[in-house]
Amino acid sequence: SVPAILRLAGALAAAQGVALWGYALLEVTALTSGRLAMGLTTAVFFAAYGAALVASGWAVTRGRAWGRSPIILASLIWLGVAWSFRGGDTTWVAIMLAAISFAVLVGLLHPASTRALQEDREPGL
Repeated sequence: SVPAILRLAGALAAAQGVALWGYALLEVTALTSGRLAMGLTTAVFFAAYGAALVASGWAVTRGRAWGRSPIILASLIWLGVAWSFRGGDTTWVAIMLAAISFAVLVGLLHPASTRALQEDREPGL
């Protein structure tokens, strides 16, 4: 069985992926002829990054161990992004990103989550 805290972490990671799809869509809608190549490559990158997070989130909510590492890496990246938003009018963005990333990390590294994901890798336990 998959612990609730692991399901929550996976769902939050998938939500981050969906937010990245939204950012990719915003990039596409803001395309201009002067930045066509940059806008398209940025949109493709964030769409792919979002897809990876959604797939990884889906995997850990089902107890699949392979999804944990990409989510941990993404959460650490999000913490760095949160740090860059600190101060001024964007402090609320920093707090929101940091809180979600921290919650995901806690959920993935919780002992119950670690046990559940370890069982996926070791058949017969």
